[in-house]
Amino acid sequence: MRTAALNDLPFGISQYTTWTLPFAEDVLLCGKLGVKNIEVCEAKVSAVEPDYQLRMLRDSGLKVSSVQPRYHSPFPNSLRKFPASPKERMRRLRETIRLFGRYFPGTTLVVNTGVAPGGNFALAQRVAVREFGAAAQYAEDHGVRLALESLNPVYMNTDTFICSLRRAAEMVETVNHRAFGLFLDLWHFWEEPDAPKLIRDAAKIFGVHVSDWRRPRAFADRHLPGDGEIPIVDLLRTIRKAGYDGIYTLEVFSDLKLADSLWKDPARTVADGRASFRRIWRKTCA
Repeated sequence: MRTAALNDLPFGISQYTTWTLPFAEDVLLCGKLGVKNIEVCEAKVSAVEPDYQLRMLRDSGLKVSSVQPRYHSPFPNSLRKFPASPKERMRRLRETIRLFGRYFPGTTLVVNTGVAPGGNFALAQRVAVREFGAAAQYAEDHGVRLALESLNPVYMNTDTFICSLRRAAEMVETVNHRAFGLFLDLWHFWEEPDAPKLIRDAAKIFGVHVSDWRRPRAFADRHLPGDGEIPIVDLLRTIRKAGYDGIYTLEVFSDLKLADSLWKDPARTVADGRASFRRIWRKTCA
């Protein structure tokens, strides 16, 4: 067992996990619990005057391991249906690239594709490759990078046309830019039979989301690591062997209509999630 790996737990939280808290309380909670890494959800940042919040975050000492941009896809998705124009949506993504490149150079911005217009996957693929290639160069010029996250097929008609790790890896290879890689989310791809091989073959893994899966009772119904069916230890070992040495970010969505929603007590969710991840990480490093 590697003692150094255990002492410096590579754990962080996404602001989606603490969705019911305002931005400043997320920062305070991380400090209180000793969480050192955070994934920023730009939806929690003021669209008019973001600088105050981002300066506060920078001065807190937290590391921003990744960012969920307000506009993160060339085509509309369930979170942002308008504007529909890929050109305008990517212009807004470039604004986010500039903003976070100024405050948090070296961070990774998570992207996906949005829904293929009219079911035209061939056209959507061409447009996405073109736009992501240009955005990746822009990101590199501003000191950050982009990572494509594939989503579970349940989101094909609402959020993305990249619904498998294989297709995401294919797009990363086609874009072929050093600032454009993969963001792995266990919840989305864990059932894919060729996932371990694709992970081993992946040249650029820029980030990892962790949570657990049980048959969902709502679109937002994830569980803490170790509380579901995902073979997390095996997957994390594969990811480590592939050369990834970054942060594992707890990203939990949990519909507040559920009686046991993990969004109802964010502090407990973060504390329990970190404890669960620590147990899993011990097994992973054994």
